[in-house]
Amino acid sequence: MKRFWPWLRILGALGILAVLVWRLGTSAFLDGLREVDAAGVAAALGIGFATTVFSAGRWCLVARRLSLKLPVWSAVGEYYRALFLNGVLPAGVLGDVDRAVQHGRTSGDVPRGVRAVVLERTAGQIVLIGASVAVVLSTPSVVPRPIDKIVMVAGIVVVVLALAVVVTGMTAGKRWIHSGSKWRRGFAVTLADVRLGLLTKETWPGVSLLSVATLAGHLALFVVAARAAGVTAPIGELLPLMILALLAMGLPLNIGGWGPREGVCALLFGAAGLGSAQGVTVAVVYGVLALVASLPGAAVLLARSFETHRIDTSAAPRIAARVVRTPVQTGETR
Repeated sequence: MKRFWPWLRILGALGILAVLVWRLGTSAFLDGLREVDAAGVAAALGIGFATTVFSAGRWCLVARRLSLKLPVWSAVGEYYRALFLNGVLPAGVLGDVDRAVQHGRTSGDVPRGVRAVVLERTAGQIVLIGASVAVVLSTPSVVPRPIDKIVMVAGIVVVVLALAVVVTGMTAGKRWIHSGSKWRRGFAVTLADVRLGLLTKETWPGVSLLSVATLAGHLALFVVAARAAGVTAPIGELLPLMILALLAMGLPLNIGGWGPREGVCALLFGAAGLGSAQGVTVAVVYGVLALVASLPGAAVLLARSFETHRIDTSAAPRIAARVVRTPVQTGETR
């Protein structure tokens, strides 16, 4: 099953997009591509820079609390590269996986480097989930049936799991740190990193503030996409829809973020009386602008490739010299 899961994710995203094309036609998608103009591109690059700096700052806070070195501007570059890879590769998380492993190798502690990225992304998701819960509780009508029941059940499951982890950590975390079981010991170490990286008074205010600022940046880009698509509804009416659309992007059935976002936007915009096709168009514009916002990551990726190639090229003469000297030395020994 593990081998087929990546393909199931891709097929799920393609299935959602295929249903939307079948029900709404291709015009909603094509309109989204046509509505991207120079002003939208400029806004995307500006907003993307701000959100990337906020996210990279959050990563630095968490990593440093876990005793990992991470300069701010190096983090910004690596975050840009991860965002670009997330946008062009399936699943939408492979860039973060690469970012975590590379930083772990550079720092000399790959497991802790991976946990730093997981905790940093988790902090952002917690703020997004909190905003989504607030939307559902304050404006229940924004979620059409039967999705409202699904959202409610999912929220209850998340809360129960979070409480179970907290209770287990408080009752058994310290004892399990010396357990003979690698799973219990790993859980205890992870829990200790959660406390250090997210829950101390030196960390959580900054992480929370940066997470809220990052969410505000994503919502601002969504507003730009909506206006570019011709949606004139007040921002206060659009924000609840956009928060839930961002939450849908985290579902494990996407191709670079595409799939659930378009499906949820079609449902939410349709239920709000703004038109399902209009919702898909907004989602497509947002997807294109988000990819544009990550394009500096392509430059970082190319720079890293050239740097690696230059290092390999400069090392080639030394390697060749060693190969040439080895037979001679062997002959002398004989």
